[in-house]
Amino acid sequence: WATGVTPQSSALDPAEVEALRCLEQGTLKLEEGDVQAAKELYQRSAEIKRNASSLFNLGVTHYHLKEYDEAIEAWKESISLQPSSPDAHTNLASAYIISPISRPDLALHHLEIASSLSPEDPEIAFNHAAVLEATGRLEEALDKYKRSKDHGVERAAIHIRNVSAKILGKKIKAAEQAEKSEE
Repeated sequence: WATGVTPQSSALDPAEVEALRCLEQGTLKLEEGDVQAAKELYQRSAEIKRNASSLFNLGVTHYHLKEYDEAIEAWKESISLQPSSPDAHTNLASAYIISPISRPDLALHHLEIASSLSPEDPEIAFNHAAVLEATGRLEEALDKYKRSKDHGVERAAIHIRNVSAKILGKKIKAAEQAEKSEE
C-alpha cells in the first residue's frame, strides 16, 4: 500500500483510507481477543469499501461468535470478489460443516477448490481428508491424509492408521458377505 503522495500520484481516497484504518484496527482487536469490537470495525470497513479482505475478516469474526450463516455470507461475498483465495474457500467449508444444518456437499466443493488453488498446503489437505472420511469416501481421505503427513502435518498419521483400518474392515466385511451369498 502506498502511504505517501508523490508528484505522480493522486491523494488516496479518504473513504479508502478510513476503510483500511478500520480493517487494521479490527485486526488489532482480533489479536487482542476482542472479537465483537473486531467485528464492528470489519463491518464498518466493509460498509465504507467492500473488498475481499474486509469481508474475509468479517467472516472470521462471525465464525468465532458462532454466527455461521453470517460467516457463510461474508465468505461467499469475499470469494465473489477474490475467487482465488484458498483460505476463504477453506473457511467457508468449515462453516458449512459446523453450521446447525451441516452441508458436507458444499464443504467438499469448496475444499476441492482450495486444494486446486493450493495443492501443496498440508492443512487444506488434512481438512479435505477429514470431510471425505466423514462422508465415507475413505480411499480419497486416505490419499489426502497421506499428502498432509508428507507435507508436515504429523497428526495425520493417526488418521492414516484409522482410515486404513476402516478400509480393511470394509474389505473383510465385503468378503464375508460374498462368502455367505455363495453358500
